Amino acid sequence: MILPIVAYGDPVLRKETEEITKEYPNLDAVLENMFETMYEARGIGLAAPQVNIPIRLFIVDATPFEDDEDLSEEEQKFVSTFKRAFINARIVEESGDEWAFNEGCLSIPDVREDVFRKPNIVMEYEDENFKKHKESFSGIVARIIQHEYDHIEGVLFTDKLSPLKKRLIKGKLENISKGKVSIEYRMKFPNAKKKR
Repeated sequence: MILPIVAYGDPVLRKETEEITKEYPNLDAVLENMFETMYEARGIGLAAPQVNIPIRLFIVDATPFEDDEDLSEEEQKFVSTFKRAFINARIVEESGDEWAFNEGCLSIPDVREDVFRKPNIVMEYEDENFKKHKESFSGIVARIIQHEYDHIEGVLFTDKLSPLKKRLIKGKLENISKGKVSIEYRMKFPNAKKKR
């Protein structure tokens, strides 16, 4: 089932998310719906708060980057099969020199900006079977994970921009929250005027 993606300005995107256990109801359906929603919106990652579920869960599918010529052959091979669910994730280490990459977000359509992030991360998380993992990621996969991880921490990529950049996109962000944006996927806008 395709879920509406909540737009910039919705309080759920700033909420502290909760850890979940094996007892979480209908987790398989939640994951299935999230993947379906992400693919419908042509995304490469989606966090539960973006579909109005304030839990520590996000999904990543980096396979669209397998033909990216900016990546090394080794990285292309790695991303070609990288599709994963992250539950109760914690980034325990970030390292390396920050690098810029042009990021966008399904909750903030039509806004893309360069964001600086560290290239290497170490993360502890559980998979969809609640098996614990501690793993290192680097490059584009680390970046996608960091972006989605920020969502479960109540942080948006626009928070990482300079004060000047934030001022320049302020009007665009206000329009997004009001639903004044052209999109090809289902969204829920916090400040849209109700139709009478």
